[in-house]
Amino acid sequence: METVILTDVPRPARETVEAFSTIGVATVGEALGRTGDLGSDLRPIQQGTRIAGTAVTVLSWPGDNLMIHAAIEQCGPGDILVVTTRSPSQHGMFGELFATGLQRRGVVGAIIDAGVRDTQELRDMGFPVWSRHVNVMGTVKNTPGAVNVPIVVAGQVIDAGDILVCDDDGVVVVPRKGADEALVLSQARVAKEEATRAAFIDGQLGLDRYGMRPVLEELGVTYRRHPEADPA
Repeated sequence: METVILTDVPRPARETVEAFSTIGVATVGEALGRTGDLGSDLRPIQQGTRIAGTAVTVLSWPGDNLMIHAAIEQCGPGDILVVTTRSPSQHGMFGELFATGLQRRGVVGAIIDAGVRDTQELRDMGFPVWSRHVNVMGTVKNTPGAVNVPIVVAGQVIDAGDILVCDDDGVVVVPRKGADEALVLSQARVAKEEATRAAFIDGQLGLDRYGMRPVLEELGVTYRRHPEADPA
């Protein structure tokens, strides 16, 4: 593992990132062909929060948060700190004091592919975190790692400057270089869902809107009156 801190990371246009903060994670994932999600085990410590921001990535040694301290200097307004470890770790690598420093710099949240602690304090201060574990066990600060290099979380590559969209459903990554196209696709998906919602409110069935009755027929699904139903 190269021990390096990359500076001056390119980021997408701020308006692009902010536009993603109004779109649900599930909608973005569907718009991107059901790709980019960071898995069902990465969960929010709070509810009712939706954010989008640009990644500052951290690759740490398990049980060591030295590189998180180093990464804070590279964070700025609209960023999301994304931390993973060289091998799986459940240590509580992140807590209230880190969040205080990040919040001061305008960081909008954190994603910890390990453990987090001080969860009540984090909720009280309004700093959202998505983590794989909650664990009181702390860390040391001895082992070098890397900041703003590509990392892998739940099989997804996250590079510095990529966009992370986060809400109660989880997290999805949008590559920086395709962010504008991804936004167009996501907004189109929002419009499609709004039209479908209106149709359902009006009484239309999904079977008809999605043209699934012929599919049922082709698959051999039949309709038959329940044997205990009242006579017609």
